[in-house]
Amino acid sequence: MVRHVKYFLGLRYQVSGWEHLQTEGPYVIISNHQSSLDVLGMMEILPDRCTMIAKKELVWAGTVGMICWLGGIVFINRQKTRDAKNVMSEAAKTMLADQIRLWVFPEGTRNQNGGLLPFKKGAFHLAVQAQAPIIPIVFSSYSNFYLRKQKEFKSGTITLKILPKIETKGLTADDVTALSDQSFGVMHSAFLEISSQAAQCNGPSSH
Repeated sequence: MVRHVKYFLGLRYQVSGWEHLQTEGPYVIISNHQSSLDVLGMMEILPDRCTMIAKKELVWAGTVGMICWLGGIVFINRQKTRDAKNVMSEAAKTMLADQIRLWVFPEGTRNQNGGLLPFKKGAFHLAVQAQAPIIPIVFSSYSNFYLRKQKEFKSGTITLKILPKIETKGLTADDVTALSDQSFGVMHSAFLEISSQAAQCNGPSSH
């Protein structure tokens, strides 16, 4: 049902790197986070046995919150660091026991400022604790067809690029910062590349 919403909004998706999702067993997907439109992109490529971790506030976000709750999403309270870490530890155990995949937005909040916000460490602690690979996925900028503050929206094309997996086997908590930095670097480069291409498809923003 969610996938069909794109037709009403006039959105098109171009996806590259499908082969990188052909990975057996548990893994952690990380992606940039711009708006609730991200959910539509997720539905385009969501692997089998994959759910997500999201901030607790999202459960109150109307229809999107209800869909997330019904989809078995794990909600964490960002205000309580200790609780969040406990959730990650339990999530890692669940990943291995149930052979599932988890989707995390490492920026921690929505960002439509033309880049990526610094990554929080939770997703990387999760991957290291589970010794599961990370698969970065990048959404191109929405700014050429959607300006939230100006309440401007038109049809457009969104590019999704699935990047090669980043292994975590043998890594420990001491490696989390370097792992986060590595992931940020490859995702930021990909974001700039595909956003430039998407801008040419969508035309310049009127803002």
